[in-house]
Amino acid sequence: MSDDILILGGNGFLGKALSRRLIGQNRKIHRLLRTPATSLGSLDNIHLGNIDDTSVVAGLLQECDTVFHLVSATTPGSSAFSPAMEAELNLTPSLKFLQIMQDHSDKHLIFISSGGTLYGNPEAALVTESAPLAPLSYHGAGKVALETFIRTFSQLSHNHVTVLRPSNLYGPGQKLRSGFGLIRTMLEHVRSNEPMEIWGDGEAIRDYLYIDDMVNACCMAHEKESSGYRVLNAGSGIGYSINQVHALVEQITGKALKINHQPHRAVDVNRIVLDYSAINTEWGWAPQVTLAEGIKRTWQWLQSQPL
Repeated sequence: MSDDILILGGNGFLGKALSRRLIGQNRKIHRLLRTPATSLGSLDNIHLGNIDDTSVVAGLLQECDTVFHLVSATTPGSSAFSPAMEAELNLTPSLKFLQIMQDHSDKHLIFISSGGTLYGNPEAALVTESAPLAPLSYHGAGKVALETFIRTFSQLSHNHVTVLRPSNLYGPGQKLRSGFGLIRTMLEHVRSNEPMEIWGDGEAIRDYLYIDDMVNACCMAHEKESSGYRVLNAGSGIGYSINQVHALVEQITGKALKINHQPHRAVDVNRIVLDYSAINTEWGWAPQVTLAEGIKRTWQWLQSQPL
């Protein structure tokens, strides 16, 4: 058995944060990237290629017994009117990866899904993993489809699978993406002193998870003994409306942020707050960073970045 870890999507927001943490734990990692990136140190092995590239992936699976699948090329907004985009950019490459991986047994696949897009508009105040899956976006539908394929893959290939469904991630290191990442976007508009567009009246409720807390969940997924197939939510368990986040941002930065409201988007859920009691019971995981503290840390980081 090898202690090496393969990270698909290792140059993204979560991927970089997780990579740094694992290297800090003296773990040897292999990052499969589509474009060149700066090395994170001697334990960081960068490989160029796509996740459906048999010649590259098969060799890496010989070396690594744990695989983190963090790749996602879309957001709910970017594929809002294009189901084919989900198939081409996310589903097809990932299914080809599973086809390669099924020839390698006794591996542990840790798939990062989406707790914010799978459940639609649930009735429960806190949503458990057993809640019906009713996505409102093609992005969410793609995640449901991929989870289904991964579960079948686990049964047929005798590989172990852990699916983590995080809420809205934020924190230092998050890149600015159009229509995605509320806290990062709000702080950027505060910094540039420009108005920000919000879809709807600002009363939509989400829970927000600081990046370090999600990295902790990922590390626990790797460290805990794995068998079969499991699905676990990773969220804060506390809901905040967009308007409440707006107020916190202004309070923490000491600056005003002008909001221009646009019509509500059909792909946006009204309320979603994840119940994390299962991961807490099973692993002892719980979020450590409050929203106010997380926004403060993110603002401090952002102020150190070039405009």
